[in-house]
Amino acid sequence: MEKKIIQTLTENFESFAHKTEQGVEFWFARDLQKLLGYDKWDNFSQVIEKAKTACEKSTHKISDHFADAGKKVSIGSGATKEIFDIMLTRYACYLIAQNGDPRKEQIAFAQNYFAVQTRKFEIIEERIKDWERLSARQKLSLSEKEFSELIFEKTGNEKNFAVIRSKGDNALFGGHDTNAMKKKLGIPENRPLADFLPTITIKAKDFATEITVFNLKDKDLKDEKQISSEHIKNNQSVRSVLLERGIKPEELPPETDLKKLERKLKNDDKKTLKNSQNL
Repeated sequence: MEKKIIQTLTENFESFAHKTEQGVEFWFARDLQKLLGYDKWDNFSQVIEKAKTACEKSTHKISDHFADAGKKVSIGSGATKEIFDIMLTRYACYLIAQNGDPRKEQIAFAQNYFAVQTRKFEIIEERIKDWERLSARQKLSLSEKEFSELIFEKTGNEKNFAVIRSKGDNALFGGHDTNAMKKKLGIPENRPLADFLPTITIKAKDFATEITVFNLKDKDLKDEKQISSEHIKNNQSVRSVLLERGIKPEELPPETDLKKLERKLKNDDKKTLKNSQNL
């Protein structure tokens, strides 16, 4: 396919893109029908049905990507009538292109166009998830640092922090202390447990720690026994909330080592910066 044709087709497809008030990009099926070279709606609607089936098989909700809509069209002399239409997400367009006739030049282009764009979205979505997990871990580190300093200030023993934190973990993870969870998840003894936990569990630990820090100051707790009791209660409370929502923190699988993830994100940033300078 010639470069000029690709450029023209790209401009055509992008010119028919719309956005909802929430910023979700979509195309109208009637517009996509023309863009893909289908003369008759009946023929194109058959392709849409195949795409819906593919959507359902991929465990996506059809209603999330194919939304029925009415559309007004001109019928001459200033008159209009409403016709049936469908709002299609980028993923829906991708599935339609995959189920179209690849011999059509427009279909061949659309298959690659939407595949690349959909993949871009997936990459962005995955990066945001990684960034959120890393941010949650950094926030927990700050909370635990403040907690550790307060414990030393109150008890005069820097070793009490590890003991109290482990008791909190025991309460949060349903009877599994820090070392037990490391063994359960296959985490090296010399590595922090939190570096391998999913975002939801990291945030749960942080929330419980924040409550303990607040009450430690507010109630002026002074010894290891009082602080441990407070931290255990707070972790039990957070666990209860998770269990109510069907989440058992001790049963969640480990995730990628956050040290590796942090290096990956930094390397990606360097590559992006280098590529932008080469443009």
